[in-house]
Amino acid sequence: MGFIDVIKERARADKKTIVLPESMDRRTFEAAEQILKEDIANLIIIGTPEEVAKNSEGLDISKATIIDPNTYEKTQEYIDLFVELRKAKGMTPEQAKATMLKDYAYYGCLMIKNGDADGLVSGACHSTADTLRPCLQIIKTKPGTKLVSAFFLMVVPNCEYGSNGTFVFADSGLNQNPNPEELAAIAKSSAESFELLVQEEPIVAMLSHSSMGSAKHADVDKVVEATKLAKEAYPDLKVDGELQLDAAIVPSVGSSKAPNSPVAGKANVLVFPDLDAGNIGYKLVQRLAKAEAYGPVTQGIAKPVNDLSRGCSAEDIVGVVAITAVQAQTQNY
Repeated sequence: MGFIDVIKERARADKKTIVLPESMDRRTFEAAEQILKEDIANLIIIGTPEEVAKNSEGLDISKATIIDPNTYEKTQEYIDLFVELRKAKGMTPEQAKATMLKDYAYYGCLMIKNGDADGLVSGACHSTADTLRPCLQIIKTKPGTKLVSAFFLMVVPNCEYGSNGTFVFADSGLNQNPNPEELAAIAKSSAESFELLVQEEPIVAMLSHSSMGSAKHADVDKVVEATKLAKEAYPDLKVDGELQLDAAIVPSVGSSKAPNSPVAGKANVLVFPDLDAGNIGYKLVQRLAKAEAYGPVTQGIAKPVNDLSRGCSAEDIVGVVAITAVQAQTQNY
């Protein structure tokens, strides 16, 4: 059984309600049909009857809950909640209503905040910023979290590295140039996400163009400091760096370049030094190795809200919904 099949099975075992706000995109409905057929999650699709009818033509989404925000009985309740949450920023009922009806991601996040849904998946036709802004304003961060970050769950076919070819790549979707403290927090969050989703021990490599002092540069110093902070703050975490990618995942290279490292050659969680490296890295592996790439999956939000690549397929949406449902199974605050 493949990785995503296991995730789907776990999602089915304790079904959650996931919101899909992009009723203006055909892929949403293609994914919804499959999710409902496979019984992965309960779905709420936000949209007007016209939007839904136009974009779902020929597809069976009869088991989904369709909510038209213009007429839904709880819309006023959500307006009041939005005003209460954003009153310090001067939010008025008129502004709240206009925002919710223009951008369904806000409406979906308010449903989650109100306890009417468990998670949200968006981004097929919205930027990462437009997907994450509503959840950061409404749902807020998870208690105790230091940073909201994003990762890709990569499943590489015919690969002996990582966890049978499965890796977390972070941060590959959100934080442009994290400082050492932020990199350490990303390492901790990513390890927790790997353990939740893959159900194996996370082994975290802090990546660089240098391995254990082989190069000197301020960029290397950042990763060295991040590794030190992560080891101090999270003594139970198996983390090491700085490591080049081959030293991190290839046993023979790891034993040569970092012979005393508990991580070198064994890493399954790869923490990139910045967003450029993380984004380029995941897309290289996705396209050249024909890897499955699920994400960007967010971590550190009080309830799961996950982004999609705008180049995603309906199948990608199905996978991210399944991951979101599994994340929601653990979040009871």
